Amino acid sequence: MFSTFAIVITLLLLMFFAYRGYSVLILAPIMATLAVLLSGDFLNTIPAYTDVFMGALSGFLLKFFPIFLLGALFGRLMADSGAATAIANTVVEKLGASKAILAVILVCAILTYGGVSLFVVAFAIYPIAKDLFRAADIPKRLIPAAIALGSFTFTMTALPGTPAIQNAIPIPYYNTNVFAAPILGIIGGTIMFIGGWLWLQSRANKANAAGEGYGQHDEEDVGGVGAAAKKADILNTHHTSFTVAMIPLILVIGLNAILTYVVFPSIDFSSLKTQFPDLNIDGSLGLWSIIISLVVACVVLILLRIGHWNNLQKTINRGTYDSMLPIFNTASEVGYGAVIASLAGFLIIRDSILNLTPDNPLISEAVAMTTLAGITGSSSGGLSIALSTLGEDYLRMAVNAGIDPELMHRVAVMAAGGLDTLPHSGAVITLLAICGLTHKQSYLNLAMVTMVIPLVAVVAVIILGTMFGSF
Repeated sequence: MFSTFAIVITLLLLMFFAYRGYSVLILAPIMATLAVLLSGDFLNTIPAYTDVFMGALSGFLLKFFPIFLLGALFGRLMADSGAATAIANTVVEKLGASKAILAVILVCAILTYGGVSLFVVAFAIYPIAKDLFRAADIPKRLIPAAIALGSFTFTMTALPGTPAIQNAIPIPYYNTNVFAAPILGIIGGTIMFIGGWLWLQSRANKANAAGEGYGQHDEEDVGGVGAAAKKADILNTHHTSFTVAMIPLILVIGLNAILTYVVFPSIDFSSLKTQFPDLNIDGSLGLWSIIISLVVACVVLILLRIGHWNNLQKTINRGTYDSMLPIFNTASEVGYGAVIASLAGFLIIRDSILNLTPDNPLISEAVAMTTLAGITGSSSGGLSIALSTLGEDYLRMAVNAGIDPELMHRVAVMAAGGLDTLPHSGAVITLLAICGLTHKQSYLNLAMVTMVIPLVAVVAVIILGTMFGSF
């Protein structure tokens, strides 16, 4: 009983202090240690940190560090080359200011689906979105929701092939790949996109009918906005063409698909077992395809813009540093989850979750993923904790129930993108700071397009998957 109480208390404290802005890097080990102490296992406090916490943290780094590193580097190359701005400008020109909301959503979607970090997208697109919304006289308070819809939802969790880390995390647990359950993913993604767009457009129409325009706002350097705007102006001087800008994005998805469905299936990897006896080949191929695709895309982008970089060394270094905080934050949350899983009280929680719907593990999995994502304020953090502690159980349950692991993969990722944007989410706080807005001004619409509608999409995918299986 004390152990279960300790888990609940530390989870609530983790959520509270994360909302207050404290770093998960220090919060996670403190809360893990507190959980052990409150459980009465005083003698196990130090080993729980040095062996369990650090063991899980290093294990996560071992699996996913290359993807975090390459993803951040690719995003920085896209931003500093002017490719991100070239894509944004082209989409805006084609759609026009009258379709400002749709333009912002599509620009963010194109960039994030192609592998650009959502934070890089937010900084790069905000200055453009601000001008568009002002020209169309749409309330500025809707900008965060439009950026979030294009960046935090369907391209992150639903669309097949997305290189987002959330879509990679289930691979070693379910022996799947980033294209898992592709049609169901497209259906879920379509629900998120159309539902979110219609919601935001209806809010804009209502505001227009009420006589509410863009509003009076102080556009000074709030949350780094001034720096982002200046950076966007600099990027415009690169004159990167839309065609050149799209090549690296297409490479990430296209090469990934070719490796996954054509190249790797034709290769006999059995000889690797001799040199690497512990290698899980099926669980590694999906990760290898993402790594290779991102490496090739980065190299191609550098070569396409050779001679036009302001400071390539600085760009590469910044991209590398950009990966450090996100991966160590997530790895720390995984370490915390591993310590929690080692406590006696976790058995009660685990059995309660697993027995929630014994005949349909999809529902139990969705509840576990979205709950932990909500508590941690991070889809990748919640997904990692849930799968590192319950992944083997869910795979076993799926096999026993005749459910395709690909369906488990897609539901897990989409569910993790449900409650991950509660008010204490770091992504939400950062986005609002970039836009110079408050929770009171913008959070309701942001929550609608990043939580309510995505959860509807998850329910739809679970129903379809239960009725017709994975497809």
